[in-house]
Amino acid sequence: MQTGVQILTGFLLTVPFTERFRSLTDAQQSLYLCVLIGAVLTTLVIVAPVCYHRLLFRQGERPWLVTAAHVCCLAGLVGLGVVSAAVVYLVFDVVLGGPAAPIAAAAVALAFITLWAVVPLTLRDHE
Repeated sequence: MQTGVQILTGFLLTVPFTERFRSLTDAQQSLYLCVLIGAVLTTLVIVAPVCYHRLLFRQGERPWLVTAAHVCCLAGLVGLGVVSAAVVYLVFDVVLGGPAAPIAAAAVALAFITLWAVVPLTLRDHE
């Protein structure tokens, strides 16, 4: 997950330097900036436990570290799902326009919610 978000963020950072970026509408450019900020914040949240561990290693903070890493992981998963759906929305809007963008983004969001929340919460007690 960490590598995927970092790669996505890296690709997003290059977009404004392409010639086609100038042809985006103001709304598409605003969405792009929101997606970029979301990707950077998601990267921040996912990498934060590494920093916590380095700073607090062997200082008796294991319970706090485990809890903080758990919270960061959950926040990172939510961020990754939101950023992924938003990127799909932006790409579909640029390529196809019209109603395709919200439909594609909703399908991606539904897939994330289903596989990352509904499936484990539904099947957790069926073993």
